[in-house]
Amino acid sequence: MKARRHKTSASHKGTLMQITKQLAVFLHNKPGTLAGMCRELGKNRINIHALSVSDTVDHAVVRMVVNDPMRASFLLGEHGVLVVESEVLLIDLPNEPGALSDLADHLAEHKINIEYAYAAAAPNSKKSAVILRVSDAKKAARLLGNTVRLKKK
Repeated sequence: MKARRHKTSASHKGTLMQITKQLAVFLHNKPGTLAGMCRELGKNRINIHALSVSDTVDHAVVRMVVNDPMRASFLLGEHGVLVVESEVLLIDLPNEPGALSDLADHLAEHKINIEYAYAAAAPNSKKSAVILRVSDAKKAARLLGNTVRLKKK
């Protein structure tokens, strides 16, 4: 299934938003396990676009967005790894102070909860990649695809 891209009508030209699949992968929390998973994905030409790792006592939860979630899920499952798919928003935001605040405020105004988020941008990059797990991805996509207005600074 191909992710849908929505151009927003944001005041910052070129802001893109899409609903995409995220894989939550449960790995043993020990040295080399993440490296092995990444190596296996790489050997199979699966590119990781976004990654977050949370640890617990006995396992790590790796959340990631990849170029081929169906194939990645199948491949990891063949290796006995538990994989859970969910829908998340992948948003290119301007890499500037207040952009994430504006987005979060806009979602809150429409009663959409951000359950968790992760983001990254190189310091000199014009854009940041933000992954949001929200209470209603389809509603958020409609909202952001049609009405998001990031405040001009």
